[in-house]
Amino acid sequence: MFRTRRRKIERLDFILAGAQKSGTTALHYFLSKHPDITMGDQQEMHFFDNDAMFVADVDYEQLHKHYPLLAPSKIAGDCTPSYLYHAPVAERIWKYNPQIKLLILLRNPVDRAFAHWNMQRFKGREPLDFFDAVREEQARIAGAPPVEARRFAYVDRGFYGRQLARLFKLFPREQMKVVKFEEFKEHQRETLGSIFSFLGCKPLHSVRSKDRNIVPYQRAMNWEERVFLYNLFAEDIANVEQMLGWDCSDWKL
Repeated sequence: MFRTRRRKIERLDFILAGAQKSGTTALHYFLSKHPDITMGDQQEMHFFDNDAMFVADVDYEQLHKHYPLLAPSKIAGDCTPSYLYHAPVAERIWKYNPQIKLLILLRNPVDRAFAHWNMQRFKGREPLDFFDAVREEQARIAGAPPVEARRFAYVDRGFYGRQLARLFKLFPREQMKVVKFEEFKEHQRETLGSIFSFLGCKPLHSVRSKDRNIVPYQRAMNWEERVFLYNLFAEDIANVEQMLGWDCSDWKL
């Protein structure tokens, strides 16, 4: 009986790079259940957004040590949602592996912002009410260390156009799959099928759907807040529609 020869990881095959609060935890769960995929020993590796790793020569072993020896047919991925937002990451990933595949989930930026704030409140990190936090955002993130700044970037993280543009500048479109969170939620089986196909894997048939990373909401967003945020995002939503050929009418008032 022949044993399958296992190999040490040389480069990741794909990255699930964001956006935060857009279904990445649920998608990570499904990816990790696939017999031909390994997602390493923790959900968020935070390698490419760790600026300290890139001051001198990059030691990719600090990333690869989180992955087991792989069977020949198995592929390896990382799910770190902040990679989409942190500006230097796109070029770092490209230098690491220009052939890598990128998965992006995008959610209505108004709902994403509120979900992000709610998560921070739930974790005890956010003393301000939502509207106050939004109005104070630019002052809070200006000059703050990147890790601190992105915790409170409720609005800034929702401007997807410039985040996608960084990736499109470096990676061919066929190496990227951008998925609408609302589609993933409403048509999970079909969306998962297309994601596994993109990764070169067979569909996953028997995994039970389960909401992941659900935080109870303190309150609902009110209409004044929703209108205010939509007006901030309207131009960028139109830009995303044009970039991706999407219909984002469900993101509009």
